[in-house]
Amino acid sequence: MKKFSRKVTLALTGASGAPYGLRLLQQFIAADVQVYLLLSDAAKIVLATEADVALPDELNAAQQFLSQRFGAAEQQIMLLERSDWFSAPASGSSSPKQMVICPCSMGTLSSIRHGASNNLIERAADVIMKERGQLIIAWRESPLSTIHLENMLGLSKMGVTLMPLAPGFYHKPQTLEEIIDFMVARILDHLNIEQSLVLPWMSDQDHNS
Repeated sequence: MKKFSRKVTLALTGASGAPYGLRLLQQFIAADVQVYLLLSDAAKIVLATEADVALPDELNAAQQFLSQRFGAAEQQIMLLERSDWFSAPASGSSSPKQMVICPCSMGTLSSIRHGASNNLIERAADVIMKERGQLIIAWRESPLSTIHLENMLGLSKMGVTLMPLAPGFYHKPQTLEEIIDFMVARILDHLNIEQSLVLPWMSDQDHNS
């Protein structure tokens, strides 16, 4: 099997923001990253609603659908069942050292904060934290309740990076895709994956433009 540059776990939940997760998946594939992909039941509904992506019900068919859509190499996208407790992300000895949940619902965030591990997304996040890996939670919710804020504070104290899906506009985006790319680029930067979607603020090119 092809050896990839690195492995990352990517989870999508039922929060609004499915286009962010799809664009991030696309960039992972382009960067030669093997992706363990976790989708909640609600995420599949949001994908169909927000991005017109209707995944086949059967797991292998859905994995093949996504691999063809993004031009992935064989086994570059590893789509997993929500109860696959024998998969790599569920094990501290074999899980990737980086995980992104994008978008992340407040329900999933709360379950991670309290160590519920009721499904593979929550278990994978729990493994990342206990193994002192890198967990990025990209959330989209407004307004935030006190419960949300307290859960975020608790996760932040545990070393989790919390990134609101709130794009900036200093790069003067002209399209919806450019707005999405702003946050995807920020996530890639935090993962130390090279990207050319959005230049750093006050880069040389900004000065010369």
